[in-house]
Amino acid sequence: MRRITWLGHATVLIEVGAARLLTDPVLRGRVAYIRRAVPPAPDPGRLDGVLISHLHHDHLDRPSLRRVAGSGVAAVLPSGAARLLSGMRFGGVHEVRPGDALDVGGTRIEVVPAWHDGRRLPFPRAKVHDALGFVTEGVWFAGDTDLHEDMEALRGRVDVALLPIWGWGPSPGPGHLDPETAARAVALVQPRIAIPIHWGTFLPIVFTRRHRRLLPQPAERFVTHVAALAPGTRVEVLPPGGSLDLRGSS
Repeated sequence: MRRITWLGHATVLIEVGAARLLTDPVLRGRVAYIRRAVPPAPDPGRLDGVLISHLHHDHLDRPSLRRVAGSGVAAVLPSGAARLLSGMRFGGVHEVRPGDALDVGGTRIEVVPAWHDGRRLPFPRAKVHDALGFVTEGVWFAGDTDLHEDMEALRGRVDVALLPIWGWGPSPGPGHLDPETAARAVALVQPRIAIPIHWGTFLPIVFTRRHRRLLPQPAERFVTHVAALAPGTRVEVLPPGGSLDLRGSS
């Protein structure tokens, strides 16, 4: 089994081998001052592991994590952050750093760097944690990241790239990829397939219906930039809840 299902924002169900892995679960209709502007996230079903890239509230959402926790589910997150899962019934909690590797559900997961603010809260004295990406069975979940030349080290190891291309407002903000810089990341890594994530899902609650026109624009621009900068890579744009079966994808 090789299937990718995008549940919205940075939440992706990765099915590789016998493992079912869920990234950065945000399964609620609202987180703080952002609200889901698309249909509710589908139930991810049985899981072997949850991969948490960094500690921002739209990536490490405690209510969503409680929903998916279970004795057969391993949680993988940045070193020093296990306290944020206190009281949750995960079968194992693994704190990791870039360069680590571990087995979850019979599948090897490599931890790679991401270039992003790793603080839980945006205060100058807040503790800084690593921001992470993960590679498993040729699938790279980039987490949240800015563009960095060291991404080129992944070339030849990535078949499918799950790349953030925006955020949840009118601009992605510092430390995030936008459609053009995400396309430049594709050009560095040269995956066979690129799937844009972290776009088209949430809007600030103060936004009105007319702001919904912002939702599809990042993906449309990403397709255009990849065609110009990395024409050897195929872009697959999934709607929230949409899947790509990689067995028949060539």
